Amino acid sequence: MYTRSVRCLNATGFHNMVYHEWGRRDNPRVLICVHGLARNSRDFDELALALSQDYRVICPDLVGRGESDWLPEGQAYNMPLYLNDMTTLLARLNVDSVDWIGTSMGGLIGICLAALPNSPIKRLVLNDIGAYVPAAALQRISEYLGDKHFHSLSEVEQYMRQTYLSFKHLTDEQWHHVAKYGSRLQEKGTYALHYDPAIAQATKENSTEAVDLWPLWSAIQVPQLLIWGEESDVLLEDTVRVMAENKQLTLFSIPGIGHVPSLMEGFQIERVQTWLQEQSDN
Repeated sequence: MYTRSVRCLNATGFHNMVYHEWGRRDNPRVLICVHGLARNSRDFDELALALSQDYRVICPDLVGRGESDWLPEGQAYNMPLYLNDMTTLLARLNVDSVDWIGTSMGGLIGICLAALPNSPIKRLVLNDIGAYVPAAALQRISEYLGDKHFHSLSEVEQYMRQTYLSFKHLTDEQWHHVAKYGSRLQEKGTYALHYDPAIAQATKENSTEAVDLWPLWSAIQVPQLLIWGEESDVLLEDTVRVMAENKQLTLFSIPGIGHVPSLMEGFQIERVQTWLQEQSDN
């Protein structure tokens, strides 16, 4: 794994977006993996390692998360900013086409980009996210975000276990990984979550209305794999049913878990890898 960064434009200057790269740099097959709202690129470590056999895998930390810069105070975290940052990343990579894996918000970004004319996205994997997100789910998510502090890494891990219930089948080693990279050590020796607390406020302010991307999703003309945690409150069964009518969409349902599948379990990694290989053979 190599760690690099690219300078992106915001309303008052530039910010650095860090990304981690796996596999051969000369591999023309490129895969972008984008994390969820309050997570970061290190959630993809195991998936990226597996897929790096076939791809040059790029896993960015969205602005305000992980190792990337935070926005200056008063600036908004929003979709136009994320789309601009991803466009800058694509330009840095100097590639004409990519495949895309998006978990939750990372999938929303993928939908927005894949729907545009002449999009570089050729295959789209959506992890428990679709064309419609109910306001109730956004409000629930906004409740666990915030400027939280912990006395130890073990306290961080306990918080993660209590918050990310869909990760329930992870090993202790994987939970330690989630806690280690999902937190940051502060000067006083305490730990905080590894994202800008301003993201929590922005999420709360935008949680009163549902996200409706049906027009954008309908414009997508590339093969899609839709991963659905069957107990998800973000990707509802009614939404899945409508999306599954698209002949270019393959549905991967996972019973017994909600939002969002970790993509760290072996059978999940294998299913994604197999689908991507099948698409490349077509």
